[in-house]
Amino acid sequence: MHISAFRDALRTPDLRKKILFTLGLLAIYRLGSVLPTPGVDYSAIQRCIDVVQDNSVYALINLFSGGALLQLSVFALGIMPYITASIILQLLTVVIPRLETLKADGNAGQAKITQYTRFVTIGLAILQSTAILSLARSPGALFQGCNEEIIPNQAIWVMIVMITVMTAGTAIVMWFGELITERGVGNGMSVLIFTSIIAVIPAQFANILSSRGAFTFAITILVGLVVITFVVFVEQAQRRIPVQYAKRMVGRRMYGGTSTYIPLKVNMAGVIPVIFASSLLFLPTLFVQLTGSQAGWAQWLQQSFGTGSGNVYLATYFLLIVFFCYFYVSITFNPTEVADNMKRYGGFIPGIRAGRPTAEYLDYVLTRLTAPGSLYLGLIAILPVFAFDFLGVSTQFIFGGTSILIMVGVGLDTVKQIQAQLQQRNYEGFLK
Repeated sequence: MHISAFRDALRTPDLRKKILFTLGLLAIYRLGSVLPTPGVDYSAIQRCIDVVQDNSVYALINLFSGGALLQLSVFALGIMPYITASIILQLLTVVIPRLETLKADGNAGQAKITQYTRFVTIGLAILQSTAILSLARSPGALFQGCNEEIIPNQAIWVMIVMITVMTAGTAIVMWFGELITERGVGNGMSVLIFTSIIAVIPAQFANILSSRGAFTFAITILVGLVVITFVVFVEQAQRRIPVQYAKRMVGRRMYGGTSTYIPLKVNMAGVIPVIFASSLLFLPTLFVQLTGSQAGWAQWLQQSFGTGSGNVYLATYFLLIVFFCYFYVSITFNPTEVADNMKRYGGFIPGIRAGRPTAEYLDYVLTRLTAPGSLYLGLIAILPVFAFDFLGVSTQFIFGGTSILIMVGVGLDTVKQIQAQLQQRNYEGFLK
């Protein structure tokens, strides 16, 4: 990256407006993440957080909310209800013909699916806020080992106000994400998750430095830099399939005769599989906490999925990433549709017949690319866990691989969007 590129971006009026608009929404988002919900004893919350700060379960819960969830802030639920709703709708798209038809209808159908996602998000926000507040009412239930009175006044109207505020906070966060996508820079939901993660990482590094010493801190930074370098390298890798367009006469003009390519990335799914998998793995721990069960199965779930570093947890996490990688690629890239569009405009892959053979070839290449891409995502997500566990900092730096994948993936995607707009104005851009 070049400093001059940032200067050029800020000198471009419309791009500067988009960047400042995005930063303004992110600032409001972070403010809402520390603003307590009415009815919460903020000082009691802080004392309980100090009690459980070294517990990896709570660090895992707090990851995607940027520290907002355990503080029971206005934006406590963050973007997680929307992510869960998106997973539900995308899974239902495969099994419900009506949703599949809407997806095939283009922008109009996608707008309808987006509306359904919003409704499901609000419903999930009501359920999750009710569940969390029901735990917070009982001392020691939300924060195990801390018997502080988090909600002093537990009248029904107070609880209704708190549920309404937290649900409204989720709706506002969802709105912020859509506004950033439409009028700002980058994918709104991904940028919000990126912001939540980087908000807690400095505190994690400071905790490592104070508790483990400078040497372990330096090794942790080195491991992170190595992983980041590898992630950047793979995220930039792509397979370019050449496409030739035949010349054709339209009226009195000759069109076609040009050569281009279809860029197929090694990691076509981006960080979406990691976000989906980590979101689902949060559910077993939440379910045990909500039920309060002490049965054998509940203890097994707590031991297996509560630490974020057990063998069962890591194996399940790896398999879910591989599954969601194939699933997301299959619903976002349709080889048959691409082949039909190429055929319609006179395009063909050299050596491959147009139509069905082209679709089969694209599907073959995509399947071979997705295999190493999914393995790469899974390994990057779990290998840093072993490295940080070996260094003895796994409790202070929870979810290291996932954090790095999301930060680097979202950062690269946002930079590329800015670069594309700069290149339209004949600027050099960020990446060479």
